[in-house]
Amino acid sequence: MKPAAPASLPSIAWERPWLDPWREHGQRVAQAFASGTSCHEALNREPAAPVRFAPQDSLPADKAYEQFIFESGTVPTRDNLHDFFNGLCWLRFPLIKKRLNQLQAAEIAEAGVAPLRGPVRDALTVFDENAAFLSAPQPLWDALVERDWQRLFVDLRPLWQEARLVLFGHALLEKLVSPRKPITAHIYRAQPAMNSIAELDAWVAADLSADKLAAKPFAPLPVLGVPGWWPENENFSFYDDSFVFRPPR
Repeated sequence: MKPAAPASLPSIAWERPWLDPWREHGQRVAQAFASGTSCHEALNREPAAPVRFAPQDSLPADKAYEQFIFESGTVPTRDNLHDFFNGLCWLRFPLIKKRLNQLQAAEIAEAGVAPLRGPVRDALTVFDENAAFLSAPQPLWDALVERDWQRLFVDLRPLWQEARLVLFGHALLEKLVSPRKPITAHIYRAQPAMNSIAELDAWVAADLSADKLAAKPFAPLPVLGVPGWWPENENFSFYDDSFVFRPPR
């Protein structure tokens, strides 16, 4: 029996600003997956995959998911959109994904697997699922941290031409297949001079540490507010929605 690909897979709009950078691997894997190849097999066909993808039932019942990946170099993968994007993240950001897995395994080795993950594992999960990287001039970053949405998106709008936002989290990408105004990324600050995804991958992987993640180094950003990413935000009343663009606590 062929695996059942997600119904939304063939209709993914790769031309969207947030998905266009994922197009190279994404379209090939999606086409194979939609035509009846299992997700893990479609991912394994991609050149230079940093890990091996395998069916979900390859994960032993008594083994934590992250620990299994660390020990085996194998990523259990289901035939769904969530794991499809997780596989693409491994292909696009191999060093960051490997570093996150190392940090997860170190936390498991120290504290075991418990119902409550603790601050580091919680932050690692948030990062893996929902992070995005922003390289931007200091005034933009200050406005983001202060949640001064009017300044960030209206007053400083021309500065966004000097900024670069790169999505990472696979749950974030999955949600943005069907974009909605409230979808929010956890922003991790990247250095301004990043000339390629490979440079960004190496820099973030080297920058990540348990201590830094425990301090929750994230800023919330409703991604459809980014200039040029969503036609509706050309009308500045878009940012008046306080349920999405929330003031500081």
